[in-house]
Amino acid sequence: MGPRKNTKRVPNFRKLLKTSNVKLANKLKNKQYKQQSVAKKYKKEQKQLRQAARDVSARTAKPLDQPKRKRPDEEEEEVEVEVLPLDMLQDDDLEYMQSMGQRSFFLNRDLHSGEPIHVKKRKKENVIEQYEKVPRHLQTEPLKQLIHLLPIKDKRGIIPQSIERPILTEEGEEEMTEEDQQHREGKEIVAGKEPLQVLTTKELLQLRRKTLQEKKIHIATLASSILTEPDNNIKKLKELRSMLMEQDPNVAVTVRKLVMVSLSEVFKDIAPSYRIRSLTEAEKTAKVRKETLHLREFEEGLVCQYKFYLENLEQTVKDWKQMKKKKSDVVSLKAYKGLAEVAVKCLSELLVALPHFNFHNNIGVMIVPLMNDTSRKISEMCCRAVEKLFKQDKIGQPSLAVVKIISGLVKSRNYEVKPEVLKTLLALRIKEVEVKKDSEEIAPKKRFMTCKEKRKNLSRMQRKWKKAEEKLEKELLETEASESKNKKLKLHTETLNIVFLTYFRILKKAQKSLVLPAVLEGLAKFAHLINVEFFDDLLVVLYSLIDSGSLNYRECFHCIQAAFHVLSGQGDVLNIDPMKFYTHLYKILFALHAGDTNEDVLIMLQCIDVMLTKRRKQVSLQRATAYVKRLTILALNVLPNSTIGILATNRVLMNSFPKTDILLDNESHGSGLYLPELDEPEYCNAQNTALWELHYLQRHFHPVVRRFAAHLSVGAPSEGSGALRAELSRKHATELFEEFSMKEMTFNPPITSSMSYKKKPATQSAFLDSDLQRQINHLLEIPSITADLKFAEDFQAK
Repeated sequence: MGPRKNTKRVPNFRKLLKTSNVKLANKLKNKQYKQQSVAKKYKKEQKQLRQAARDVSARTAKPLDQPKRKRPDEEEEEVEVEVLPLDMLQDDDLEYMQSMGQRSFFLNRDLHSGEPIHVKKRKKENVIEQYEKVPRHLQTEPLKQLIHLLPIKDKRGIIPQSIERPILTEEGEEEMTEEDQQHREGKEIVAGKEPLQVLTTKELLQLRRKTLQEKKIHIATLASSILTEPDNNIKKLKELRSMLMEQDPNVAVTVRKLVMVSLSEVFKDIAPSYRIRSLTEAEKTAKVRKETLHLREFEEGLVCQYKFYLENLEQTVKDWKQMKKKKSDVVSLKAYKGLAEVAVKCLSELLVALPHFNFHNNIGVMIVPLMNDTSRKISEMCCRAVEKLFKQDKIGQPSLAVVKIISGLVKSRNYEVKPEVLKTLLALRIKEVEVKKDSEEIAPKKRFMTCKEKRKNLSRMQRKWKKAEEKLEKELLETEASESKNKKLKLHTETLNIVFLTYFRILKKAQKSLVLPAVLEGLAKFAHLINVEFFDDLLVVLYSLIDSGSLNYRECFHCIQAAFHVLSGQGDVLNIDPMKFYTHLYKILFALHAGDTNEDVLIMLQCIDVMLTKRRKQVSLQRATAYVKRLTILALNVLPNSTIGILATNRVLMNSFPKTDILLDNESHGSGLYLPELDEPEYCNAQNTALWELHYLQRHFHPVVRRFAAHLSVGAPSEGSGALRAELSRKHATELFEEFSMKEMTFNPPITSSMSYKKKPATQSAFLDSDLQRQINHLLEIPSITADLKFAEDFQAK
């Protein structure tokens, strides 16, 4: 019988998976030890063959019939042998020995020859044939080792992965130069430890550009196929998302950024206009049509991939936050910030574009804390996204969720946040809220009849029709596309309650915080929506802030504006005299900056409008006259656009209070002199002065200022030669202020009359006029300050 056949089968990969981890580790170690022993044995055999080849090549071949040359001492011994007595041998033996001595025998044979002894000498053997007999070193293929990789899984099952790595022989290592050895050791791939080819910088750049172009084409192809048929190519969405973990260190950062932006655009396009809910157990087991099942699979895959994508973006931001703790071989520490900025940008766009879709609240939880980030770029990006969401939200549900997160952030940080975080609340579209009424008036609902009432009042047929009618009405309410007005009011009311809760907490606990100006500005905007119950306490707090002296004039303007918004809305029914606020505003008017900070003038004009114009029935003539006089004095000390806004406000006040035209008369009315330094508008005797400032404003270099000054000097008529043009008279003071804003103007008034001035197009500057040079000359002829004071004193004495 022959040898017994080995029937033991090698276990497949599936069977190996069922074994324990210890067995798998032992088998892997045994396999590695066996490969190492085979490699050592192969190296030893190769070394012996190389040594034998060197020994053979070092010696020269000698003919078999050529005796070895003897030394002198050996010749003497041979002579001695010849003189030995031969009488002991027979004649036949002596003849045989002599005949054999003439031939070569084994004592004279070269023992290093490769031929056997019994082989006869060839007569015609030349040098080439002898050379061919020398053994040569044969080039054999080196033994290859296997490197086991992580397995992959597809429809067929789990497939093992491995690559081959050749073993360098000792001879090959000896032939490598020192420079090649250093380059090979320094240029190894981290994953496989394989030697790289030496490339120049130019070749490396070309290789990177080529690889990046291939990745771009692949990303574009996947995105295009997904947008073409989203329901059939949902698997390609997973393939595209897997490129977020690009491992090529040369293009990893760029590819990840491109994939982030591409996925953001893809999700914005293929996301449906409704929220996808998870199926119940009954719905999963129920039999449905093929189209419905296909739609469910697409929606489930879309939500799953969208969730994983958001998790990847969140992890990218976390990696950037933990730069000192986390290190990566693919992405450097410096590249974390760039990846985080792209991730935040994608999250911001999804927050604005998909407020109705799944995980919108989760995106808000990620974006709102980044509004208070130390990085200015990321903070501004998040603040703009939240403001855009507030402005676009027509329903109120997304805004309510984000406002709750902002309120929680401010409270958790102990009110130490950036002012920009609270300024985003100014973008809320809240104009109406529910006034506190009875529950039935707040949400009137149609009351359906109970079963007892139906049996008592309706017949059987009537009950049947009534039931069908109620069912139809409920279905119509459920399928209604637009949100009802009552629901919208409820959402806005809840949102505003959270906003006011945040504001009141800061006013109570953090009055010296940096966010106080933003809080006051928010109160000024939404004060008319505050409940009447809080009016008294709020006015007391606002006045205590003003009276404390710790606020600058801009914050004081916001306090005054908030107080009068409260009183001009529901506060009309309250019997409150805000004389303290009038006095304080009159006092800080001259504190306005005369330079380029014109935004404060805009807030001041809004305060004047809500304090005097809208409450003209509660304002006395002395108070209105004092404000007109002080505003006219202020117009001489500010920039042209502010001057235009102030003069337009004076025009409105003169029309609202016609008796203020006594300021255009040089006769005094009543006793006493005008006291410009007194901060009490009721007792400064403004009726005993005149608007002599209009005389200088008519010689202003700005043409619009001249027109307004001339218009006011003749009593601000609505018709006639002194009336304004329609485009100026129909606009509000704040609109004129913004229209002639100095932000878009570049005009430097000349110092001397000899300076040249280049005229600019009329579309770039509001200073241009046909007689501009003449007005500049008038400006240069204005008398000095002492002359102005002398003129004012003479005018008052008259």
